[in-house]
Amino acid sequence: MPINVLFAARDDKWETYQPALNTAFEQAGLSVDLHCNFDHPEDVDYIVYAPNGPVTDFTPYTKTKAILSLWAGVENIVTNKTLTQPLARMVDDGLSEGMVEWVTGHVLRYHLDMDADVCDQSGEWVPHYGPLARERKVAILGMGALGKACALALKALNFDVIGWSRRPKKINNIPCAHGDDGLKSTLQQAEIVVLLLPKTAETENLLNAERISLMHKGAKIINPGRGPLIDDDALLSALNNGQIAHATLDVFRVEPLPKDHAYWAHPNVTVTPHIAADTRPNTACAVIAENIQRGEAGQPFLHLVDRKAGY
Repeated sequence: MPINVLFAARDDKWETYQPALNTAFEQAGLSVDLHCNFDHPEDVDYIVYAPNGPVTDFTPYTKTKAILSLWAGVENIVTNKTLTQPLARMVDDGLSEGMVEWVTGHVLRYHLDMDADVCDQSGEWVPHYGPLARERKVAILGMGALGKACALALKALNFDVIGWSRRPKKINNIPCAHGDDGLKSTLQQAEIVVLLLPKTAETENLLNAERISLMHKGAKIINPGRGPLIDDDALLSALNNGQIAHATLDVFRVEPLPKDHAYWAHPNVTVTPHIAADTRPNTACAVIAENIQRGEAGQPFLHLVDRKAGY
């Protein structure tokens, strides 16, 4: 009997994911019947899921063994009361590599003060030199899979990297703090802060006016995590008074970011359109196939979401 897999993402994603998923299933030795719709939901074994797809009620999927998310973030599904099946978030090499490249690029932009040359072609010859990477303190807030990957990449470039997370973490050569006191200490030290936390009740507005005031005057913020991690009014105020020199923001409370939002016109804000790390079909589908393989073998699923923690 083939394994019934429902693809529950946006229609325009089917053309990309259908061949990639079938290739991954074949390479994993799985016999799969993959469709965008099943006449009998009770026959579905697994759901390949995206929160902006057609499935919002999981009640009919009585025999479904797992919901396999295509997204790393699960805040739009984890509180769904109809969801009783195991939920796995997306953790894959392509996603991590994309995030590492984006974060590293923007940290280097700040570290090397590239805007002074790229944006100021005035004809004035003004040499400028900054500290070496080992003299630049960079804080990563959120030391999960993506945060850890970015921290290690920056450390490999010799940056002075520190990490913070809600729970204690141990990572070779990266000092990691946790809890409220740890967050205070981390912010007080850092010249560049990168936010890679999930959105939960505890992390919303994590960077508020009080915490922003703890940072070095002229510090920089990079947010490829979740928009609600930052109190927007507090950040705009800090940008206007010089407490924060610049912010690079990839994620927002409302997306697409409205054209009249203050971030667009602010001279000390760089807006990017949620491009820091996208799910790559080839690598993501291999993760999906591996989890189905594990489910069929009675093994624990990879990357299961802790419903109480919210990620």
